Amino acid sequence: MSSSPASPPAQILVVDDEPDLRTLYELTLLREGYQVEAASSVEEAWQHLQTSRFDAVITDMRLPDGLGLELLQRIARHQRSERCVVMTAYGSAENAVEALKAGAFDYLTKPVDLKQFRSVVASAVQERPGAAPARPMAATRESEPATRAEEAPADAGFAPAARAALARLVGESDTMRAVKARIVRVARGMAPVLVHGESGTGKELVARALHACSQRAGGPFVAVNCSAIPEALLEAEFFGARKGSYTGAIQDRDGYFQAARGGTLFLDEIGDLPLAMQSKLLRAIQERCVRPLGSTQEEPVDVRIVSATHKDLQAEVQAGRFRQDLFYRLNVIEVRLPPLRERREDLAALCTALLARIAEESGQPVPRMTMQVLLKLESHPLRGNVRELENLLHRAVALSEGDTLQLDVEAADADGLQDLAMPLFAMPAPGDVTVVPVPTTISAGSSASAGEPPVPADLQQYLDDQERGIVERALREANYNRTAAAARLGLSLRQIRYRIARLGIAVPNGDDD
Repeated sequence: MSSSPASPPAQILVVDDEPDLRTLYELTLLREGYQVEAASSVEEAWQHLQTSRFDAVITDMRLPDGLGLELLQRIARHQRSERCVVMTAYGSAENAVEALKAGAFDYLTKPVDLKQFRSVVASAVQERPGAAPARPMAATRESEPATRAEEAPADAGFAPAARAALARLVGESDTMRAVKARIVRVARGMAPVLVHGESGTGKELVARALHACSQRAGGPFVAVNCSAIPEALLEAEFFGARKGSYTGAIQDRDGYFQAARGGTLFLDEIGDLPLAMQSKLLRAIQERCVRPLGSTQEEPVDVRIVSATHKDLQAEVQAGRFRQDLFYRLNVIEVRLPPLRERREDLAALCTALLARIAEESGQPVPRMTMQVLLKLESHPLRGNVRELENLLHRAVALSEGDTLQLDVEAADADGLQDLAMPLFAMPAPGDVTVVPVPTTISAGSSASAGEPPVPADLQQYLDDQERGIVERALREANYNRTAAAARLGLSLRQIRYRIARLGIAVPNGDDD
């Protein structure tokens, strides 16, 4: 029985001016089954590139006749397909960031760890068109087309999971097309990505799409809300802990970095990390090693970092609340997600997708949305972006009768404010006027007339916080029996389950009945 011909081994070009190190890299790669060429300068390397095609170029940063970055720039100018890995001196974070911004696939810190060296090279060559890696991999994805991602449609050549992840970013406006195209362009590398956008714009969806479109799609995607972890637990949660390292640590446990090995670690609301944790995170990203709490040994980790924030991190750096070196390390590539007010043309498509999902979750038929409802939504500020739109549609589906969606945006806002101000289980007497208490800390420095509370800086977040407190109290007083808590709130079991999930309420293993 004939077998298909074996794929040719990957071609690697190694560029380093130190003969001993160059020989070490060559021997390491030859043992892995690659074909290797070597050069000691920028010009010698370019001569090799002019006569041959390579799958990867591994170059030192400092060479006798220039910088390794010059090779990256020449390769980019000539639209060549080689993936470049740059080796930088220990602690030279600026060089590493500069290399990634120049288009490097990845970087290595000298002195180079050979195990990490082999892993990075394998990642760089494993998806070259028409070829397999030199050694069998545990899992591979469908081979990618040879066309450049920049010239291809946003979902061209991707597996179904990647196309589905991109499709969840609903909208065909120019801004959303640009976001999807940028995701496709940057997904293939290892450079850290910072997703910036207002609350409710869908930053986690962008992170998931980056992961799904990358060569790490077969690995785990670990999402971490940095603002939700108590400061005392941050180190153990991020880096893991050893048995006995603190009271209650009865066994070894992995942290987020270990859980995301071979995949993507998404750090949401990175701007809320305290300064002490920022320095530890910076070291973990730079050295690709973490030291679990209570351990004396560091362990290597292989993750791609995607972070997100609604804050202006440059302003946070200037205010001394965020480390400048960490900012530059995370902000190698930025993806800006537009607010809903800048892409109103996507509103109809968003409503269609959200209503279909709401109907599926509730087991109800998809309600029909009239032009009148759409016009009301278009005239509404929607400062809470897609999250606020989803909340409005959830409410409309719950209160609508028949198969046509009924929506009164102004009444929904007024009712929402009034409901949140009422005592939890006592209805106000007829004629009572309820005033919504707004803490003065919500809008620092805001001017308000005498006797008037200041306006919340983020209304949707304020309403969510109030609703979360009410639902949590109802659950506590019902001993976390969801059915009883729902009855006291005048909700169905499905409705309270939805609120628990949407508001991120942690519920012990309570019974539904």
